[in-house]
Amino acid sequence: MKHSITNLVVLGLTVLFAAAPAMGADPFPSRPIRVIVPYPAGGVVDVQTRAVTQRMATELGQPIVVEARPGAGGNIAAEFVARSPADGYTVLVSAAFIINNPLMENKLRWAPKDFTQVARFSLAPSYFVVPASSPARSVKEFVELAKRAPQPLQYGDSGPGSPQVMAVAMFRSVAGLQLEPVTYKGAPPLVPDLINGAISMTILPSSVAYPHIKSGTIRALANISSHRSAQLPDVPTIAEAGYPDVTALSWYGFHVPAGTPPEVIKRLEAAAQAATATNEVKERLVNAGGESAFMSQPDFGVFLKADTVRWESVVKVIKR
Repeated sequence: MKHSITNLVVLGLTVLFAAAPAMGADPFPSRPIRVIVPYPAGGVVDVQTRAVTQRMATELGQPIVVEARPGAGGNIAAEFVARSPADGYTVLVSAAFIINNPLMENKLRWAPKDFTQVARFSLAPSYFVVPASSPARSVKEFVELAKRAPQPLQYGDSGPGSPQVMAVAMFRSVAGLQLEPVTYKGAPPLVPDLINGAISMTILPSSVAYPHIKSGTIRALANISSHRSAQLPDVPTIAEAGYPDVTALSWYGFHVPAGTPPEVIKRLEAAAQAATATNEVKERLVNAGGESAFMSQPDFGVFLKADTVRWESVVKVIKR
């Protein structure tokens, strides 16, 4: 009997100590979360991210620190997050570069399989724009102008991987134009050259294009999204302008390192959903040139697969 009691006590203590780490584990999140933006601070992605994450911090009960790690078309940020612990405390702000860069570049030090999607939080229109001094009043007029030019016209290239740059490449292909790229470190730096006519056209995200369109220094010939924007409802879509193959969506979402626990992803997803449902965040996203467009983790996964197929077909056309 004495040995039986002793054995029971030992067994009970063993079970207690085995369960202690799980019982004492801090629920997620128990410390601040870092959200890594792959573009410069103050840009459209940074501003939209802050609009969402400030509300997410309230939902999660922990601060969220937004950190810009720009460069290499998103590759610097992607590599950093891919190599971070898969614990939910380091989150990547994702965009089309997470699909396009592996399609267009070799020897990347990260791959899409290094990440798991969490949620999509916004969409933003982009505009096919020309200088205000350009005689082109439509995309077809621009094509005619470019074909009559004695030498290839120059256009603004804001860097690899973005849907804007990919859309220009697709436009050149389907329109049969020989346009010459002038490369800049992002979209904002190319605007002065567009305004003064040093470059003939580009496609810009709405946050960069809109103020200059409204001021009359540049002209929008088309919206490359699938539907007209409430921001500029009189600007036709690129499909309406006669080039449906150039349609492209600018989207922003959250990804975490592969292997992040499902329950952690669910917490982040729920916080993003709650944040994007508030009127305050919706208004801030609109003011930043976008719109709230939440997608849950499963739906975002389906969207990413479809977008990958879309961009794979674009790359095949571009590389012909």
